[in-house]
Amino acid sequence: MSYATNAPARQEVDAMSGPAVLEFGTNWCGYCQGAQPLIGAAFAQHPEVRHLEVEDGPGRALGRSFRVKLWPTLIFLRDGVEVARVVRPTRPFELEDAFAAFER
Repeated sequence: MSYATNAPARQEVDAMSGPAVLEFGTNWCGYCQGAQPLIGAAFAQHPEVRHLEVEDGPGRALGRSFRVKLWPTLIFLRDGVEVARVVRPTRPFELEDAFAAFER
């Protein structure tokens, strides 16, 4: 887990093509650290999905534009449009349901 401090601009995210997931959190967040095995296992099943880990916090524009309040928050995007959201996942089905939203 390594959240990038240089987040893309919202315009870049909106212009993304195909499936992508933005994961908002911080490297020091206990909830983020605890969720990593579950998140890693889910992405291992979906290697074709772009995964961006973005550091969030006060003054971070991208997280604010998605109204992120808790970490980790995963925003599932298809062609730059949100199709699902998972906040603090604790069970595999939460992420699998979100990945299934790409097919709807």
